[in-house]
Amino acid sequence: MILIVDSGSTKSDWIIIDANGKQLFEKQRTKGLNPEILTEKKLRKTILKNEILKTNSGSATHIYFYGAGCGTDRGKEIVFEALTTVFPNAIVKVDEDTMAAVYGTISRVDEAAVVCILGTGSNCSYYDGTKLHQRVQSLGYILMDDASGNYYGKQLIRDYYFNLMPENIKVAFGSKFNLEADYIKYNIYKQPNPNAYLANFAEFMFLNKDSDYILELIKSGIRIFVKNYIMQYKEELKTVPVHFAGSIAFFSQDQIREVANEMGFVVGNIERRPIDGLVAFHTKGL
Repeated sequence: MILIVDSGSTKSDWIIIDANGKQLFEKQRTKGLNPEILTEKKLRKTILKNEILKTNSGSATHIYFYGAGCGTDRGKEIVFEALTTVFPNAIVKVDEDTMAAVYGTISRVDEAAVVCILGTGSNCSYYDGTKLHQRVQSLGYILMDDASGNYYGKQLIRDYYFNLMPENIKVAFGSKFNLEADYIKYNIYKQPNPNAYLANFAEFMFLNKDSDYILELIKSGIRIFVKNYIMQYKEELKTVPVHFAGSIAFFSQDQIREVANEMGFVVGNIERRPIDGLVAFHTKGL
């Protein structure tokens, strides 16, 4: 039994297939398994809350895990320990979530592209057709993650408190969420997964895209992301497209294309969830 996992900070998708590539169960979902936020013990507990994974833990022979927070040796090690403990008979491979985005968006295995993730967090790398090249090391959601869900959540809350929202948007935002200061601070500073908490607010943007304020907010974040991340690959952009993966990218693809025209790069594929591309990649040799 082979498990293929695409894990963000908010949620993780699990596809379970047999040695012939046949899917054995419906896609399983757990909470996000980010080792920068959760301990190895909490990672294990999160996995074991899923009954299908728990019941079949001894049958897994291979696990291909792609996750947020796995771009460092330490992050990979924490996830590896959790997975080998839960699935004792499996050969485990842990890689960063950017590789999931690569395999989920490229049109062929040897295609070169700049690949971006815009989900709960954000990232950008260059894939040369064989290897991944990253020119900006992530410092986590507080200092980085431009144009991500948690970035936009933070901007919305700030604009609400600084009275920078149009009145109708402010009323709508205030009626949808609990925006009491103590409640916000409790979730950010006292609860696990503060980045996922902030990202929950981003959905509001896509339900209110008829607002000029919202459209400019989205484009402003994308411009910052392009300047800080995509433009690290100016030479590569002359010859390769820029692919995107993640819910924020999927729901803001019109704004991404507008900014691309402004800033001079070619948008390639935009996938909401790269898990299907991962399954295709790992079943080619079966």
